[in-house]
Amino acid sequence: MNILGPSAKVFLVLGTTDMRKAINGLSLLVAEHLEMDVFSGHLFAFCNRDRNIIKILYWDNNGLCLWQKRLERHRFTWPESVQEVLELTSRELGWLLEGLDPLQIRGHPGLRYSTLY
Repeated sequence: MNILGPSAKVFLVLGTTDMRKAINGLSLLVAEHLEMDVFSGHLFAFCNRDRNIIKILYWDNNGLCLWQKRLERHRFTWPESVQEVLELTSRELGWLLEGLDPLQIRGHPGLRYSTLY
Protein backbone atom coordinates (compact mmCIF):
# COMPACT_ATOMS: atom_id res chain seq x y z
CA MET A 1 0.00 0.00 0.00
CA ASN A 2 1.67 3.20 -1.12
CA ILE A 3 -0.95 5.90 -0.67
CA LEU A 4 1.15 8.25 1.43
CA GLY A 5 2.39 11.45 -0.10
CA PRO A 6 5.66 12.96 1.10
CA SER A 7 3.98 15.21 3.68
CA ALA A 8 1.02 12.98 4.60
CA LYS A 9 0.38 11.99 8.19
CA VAL A 10 -1.62 9.04 9.51
CA PHE A 11 -4.34 9.64 12.08
CA LEU A 12 -6.07 6.73 13.85
CA VAL A 13 -9.56 7.65 14.96
CA LEU A 14 -9.71 5.76 18.24
CA GLY A 15 -12.74 3.97 19.56
CA THR A 16 -15.20 2.22 17.28
CA THR A 17 -16.72 3.49 14.06
CA ASP A 18 -19.86 2.31 12.32
CA MET A 19 -18.49 0.59 9.20
CA ARG A 20 -21.73 1.27 7.33
CA LYS A 21 -20.34 4.78 6.87
CA ALA A 22 -18.82 5.39 3.47
CA ILE A 23 -16.87 8.35 2.09
CA ASN A 24 -19.51 10.97 2.91
CA GLY A 25 -20.16 9.82 6.47
CA LEU A 26 -16.49 9.36 7.34
CA SER A 27 -15.48 12.70 5.82
CA LEU A 28 -18.18 14.45 7.87
CA LEU A 29 -16.87 12.69 10.97
CA VAL A 30 -13.35 14.00 10.27
CA ALA A 31 -14.50 17.54 9.46
CA GLU A 32 -17.20 18.10 12.07
CA HIS A 33 -16.42 15.84 15.03
CA LEU A 34 -12.61 15.83 14.88
CA GLU A 35 -12.41 19.33 13.36
CA MET A 36 -9.63 18.26 10.97
CA ASP A 37 -9.17 19.00 7.28
CA VAL A 38 -10.27 16.00 5.22
CA PHE A 39 -8.69 17.58 2.11
CA SER A 40 -5.21 17.77 3.68
CA GLY A 41 -3.93 14.59 2.02
CA HIS A 42 -3.50 12.97 5.43
CA LEU A 43 -4.85 9.47 6.07
CA PHE A 44 -7.67 8.92 8.56
CA ALA A 45 -8.04 5.32 9.76
CA PHE A 46 -11.18 3.90 11.39
CA CYS A 47 -11.90 0.49 12.94
CA ASN A 48 -15.10 -1.37 13.79
CA ARG A 49 -16.15 -2.82 17.15
CA ASP A 50 -15.04 -6.36 16.26
CA ARG A 51 -11.59 -5.05 15.25
CA ASN A 52 -11.62 -6.97 11.98
CA ILE A 53 -12.23 -4.07 9.55
CA ILE A 54 -10.14 -0.97 8.98
CA LYS A 55 -11.13 1.83 6.61
CA ILE A 56 -8.70 4.54 5.56
CA LEU A 57 -10.04 7.79 4.13
CA TYR A 58 -7.79 10.21 2.24
CA TRP A 59 -7.82 12.96 -0.38
CA ASP A 60 -5.92 12.16 -3.59
CA ASN A 61 -5.47 15.24 -5.84
CA ASN A 62 -9.01 15.37 -7.21
CA GLY A 63 -11.19 13.13 -5.08
CA LEU A 64 -11.71 11.36 -1.78
CA CYS A 65 -10.58 7.73 -1.61
CA LEU A 66 -11.64 4.99 0.76
CA TRP A 67 -9.41 1.96 1.31
CA GLN A 68 -10.66 -1.03 3.33
CA LYS A 69 -9.12 -4.18 4.78
CA ARG A 70 -11.23 -6.94 6.34
CA LEU A 71 -9.62 -9.77 8.27
CA GLU A 72 -11.25 -13.16 7.90
CA ARG A 73 -9.94 -14.87 11.06
CA HIS A 74 -7.95 -12.44 13.19
CA ARG A 75 -8.30 -9.05 14.86
CA PHE A 76 -6.38 -5.80 14.53
CA THR A 77 -4.57 -4.50 17.59
CA TRP A 78 -6.37 -1.17 17.77
CA PRO A 79 -4.89 1.15 20.41
CA GLU A 80 -6.99 2.11 23.42
CA SER A 81 -6.68 5.68 24.62
CA VAL A 82 -8.63 8.56 26.08
CA GLN A 83 -7.57 10.60 23.05
CA GLU A 84 -9.87 10.78 20.06
CA VAL A 85 -7.05 10.70 17.51
CA LEU A 86 -3.59 9.15 17.55
CA GLU A 87 -0.93 10.12 15.03
CA LEU A 88 1.18 7.30 13.58
CA THR A 89 4.01 7.09 11.11
CA SER A 90 3.51 5.30 7.81
CA ARG A 91 5.80 2.56 9.15
CA GLU A 92 3.56 2.09 12.21
CA LEU A 93 0.48 1.97 9.98
CA GLY A 94 2.12 -0.85 8.04
CA TRP A 95 2.76 -2.71 11.28
CA LEU A 96 -0.87 -2.27 12.30
CA LEU A 97 -2.14 -3.61 8.98
CA GLU A 98 0.19 -6.63 9.35
CA GLY A 99 -1.37 -7.44 12.73
CA LEU A 100 1.26 -5.97 15.03
CA ASP A 101 0.72 -3.48 17.84
CA PRO A 102 2.22 -0.23 16.53
CA LEU A 103 2.62 1.19 20.04
CA GLN A 104 4.63 -1.79 21.32
CA ILE A 105 7.01 -2.29 18.42
CA ARG A 106 9.90 0.03 17.81
CA GLY A 107 12.29 -0.13 14.91
CA HIS A 108 15.75 1.35 14.92
CA PRO A 109 15.63 5.11 15.36
CA GLY A 110 16.47 7.24 12.37
CA LEU A 111 19.91 8.83 12.16
CA ARG A 112 20.73 12.22 10.69
CA TYR A 113 24.27 13.29 9.90
CA SER A 114 25.58 16.58 8.61
CA THR A 115 29.21 15.66 7.89
CA LEU A 116 30.93 12.54 6.64
CA TYR A 117 34.23 12.86 8.53
